[in-house]
Amino acid sequence: MEIVLWSLIFIVTFIIMEFNAWFIHKYIMHGFLWNLHEDHHHKTHDSWFEKNDWFFVFFASISITFKLLHSFLDLWWALPISAGIFAYGVAYFVVHDIFIHQRFKWLRKANNTYAKGVRRAHKIHHKHLGKGDGENFGMLIVPLKYFK
Repeated sequence: MEIVLWSLIFIVTFIIMEFNAWFIHKYIMHGFLWNLHEDHHHKTHDSWFEKNDWFFVFFASISITFKLLHSFLDLWWALPISAGIFAYGVAYFVVHDIFIHQRFKWLRKANNTYAKGVRRAHKIHHKHLGKGDGENFGMLIVPLKYFK
């Protein structure tokens, strides 16, 4: 029973992270923390790193906090939450940074229907260079119109 509950918490956390990412991207990154996200839309820097990468540090610290809660306070449910956040971070990094933005030159030939839809939706998101008038703030779940 415990492994079923652990797995359920992990999966629900992963799914919640997609909606969390959408909300944070739309209302925080394109809102009051635009100064950290702007360099992701405007490549005006020479560094491989972007100020936008600080959002990774933020989410990693939340995952680490849940791992510490599990370790030091023996809160069993904190570990699947930590793992779900971590797994979403890995998925986000692979899809967004590697596949879409090619920060590493891997997965260049991925060309299935899902890959094309995700790439199209993100391209539309980046056509808006300002913090307003954006669309497609999600990462793994995108509108069906981009799969046609």
